[in-house]
Amino acid sequence: MYPENLKYTSEHEWVRTPGDAAGSVRVGITDFAQDALGDIVYVSLPQVGDAVTAGDTCGELESTKSVSDIYAPVTGEVVATNSALDSTPELVNSDPYEAGWLFEVSVSDASQVDGLMDAAAYQAGLEG
Repeated sequence: MYPENLKYTSEHEWVRTPGDAAGSVRVGITDFAQDALGDIVYVSLPQVGDAVTAGDTCGELESTKSVSDIYAPVTGEVVATNSALDSTPELVNSDPYEAGWLFEVSVSDASQVDGLMDAAAYQAGLEG
């Protein structure tokens, strides 16, 4: 249910290394998060060039149930956003680990990624 090749945060974001750009990571939300949110109808993402800080909010997901903050899992600069979500935000629900990715960050310190949870630790946290 949670891909082994990703890292996870307690705020239900995932991180894939590498992203498309050198030194970057791709960020999205987990299947658990998209299921809890319900049908995503609008996505507000950080802009390319924005500086983000690990643990700080950097966007929002609006669903038919509520609005939920997106938290930066790492510190760095946003180098890409998923423009497909502008017209099809439901990709976050239907394919959260591939087509429904949110943004990419050029990480200021690669060791930050190592400090995130692996799939087993994330799943254990959900069950605990």
